[in-house]
Amino acid sequence: MKRDAGPPAPDAETDPGAESQPSPVLEAWEVFRREKDGDPMRHGGSVMAPDAVLATHYARELYGRRQESVRLWIVRRADITDLDDPDLLQPPLDRSFKKPGGYVMRDKLAAAREAAGQAKPKARSK
Repeated sequence: MKRDAGPPAPDAETDPGAESQPSPVLEAWEVFRREKDGDPMRHGGSVMAPDAVLATHYARELYGRRQESVRLWIVRRADITDLDDPDLLQPPLDRSFKKPGGYVMRDKLAAAREAAGQAKPKARSK
């Protein structure tokens, strides 16, 4: 006895009416990693994923499977604020005296002596 197979099943690639799920939109996620305790977090790279859960799995697979990282931060690239305005990054006043090297007086003293017309004093001998 021969059975009738019925109409062929719709093919999603050839049948425009076939129901298909849209492909997920991939987003860029930046991965920051710490190699060992006490080290600073450094940018390790980026992964493409549709959501935070998959981005975490991808980052762990790429940057943690060989125990080369002790901590990971996974951040959506769109959530990072880029500040490149020189007016905000460069202070309007000279605050070099707050740097660890201290305030360099040698150049300022030389300029003051030159303006006053005085020569540099000789070193004292003991």
